[in-house]
Amino acid sequence: MRYLFPPACDAEQLVERLRVGGWWGQVVGAHGSGKSSLLSALAPALAAAGRRVISLALRDGQRSLGAGWRDLKAIDAHAQVVVDGYEQLSGWSRFRLKRRCRRLGAGLLATAHADVGLSTLLNTAPDLAMAQRLVAGLLPPGDRTIAPDDVARAWHARESNLREVFFDLYRLYEQRHWR
Repeated sequence: MRYLFPPACDAEQLVERLRVGGWWGQVVGAHGSGKSSLLSALAPALAAAGRRVISLALRDGQRSLGAGWRDLKAIDAHAQVVVDGYEQLSGWSRFRLKRRCRRLGAGLLATAHADVGLSTLLNTAPDLAMAQRLVAGLLPPGDRTIAPDDVARAWHARESNLREVFFDLYRLYEQRHWR
């Protein structure tokens, strides 16, 4: 799913802010707020800015980079290390990663649910109107299988977690579509 940027903001502007910050930054937001989608949207702009993106995604309480350290052997001043789920790393793993990036001149971009001590590039904060625009953009023209009220119900039931909202709406779409 494509990331829907806030008004007056795009991938190139965020990459420029990251460049000005020495290629170090964080994207902060709640569960399911679009942090991972934003990273995907930034990758082409980072590449266009001459950065070689090294992506690491942490899941389910992963406390170390494990095999991800192998990917970091090739980092240099043109590398942009992107860690999705950075706050899951132990303090020691964060220290080692930051030290390695700093020593080799690589950039570091992290996603987290709360501030992790890097310069904030963006706080992801979706709203109901955004969720409704995203759903409308996914449905074929004229398809009314999922109505704006359905989105609103899922939005409130899932406490603004876009990922869970889309799971619920997908199930609802399947139920209605195949009836």
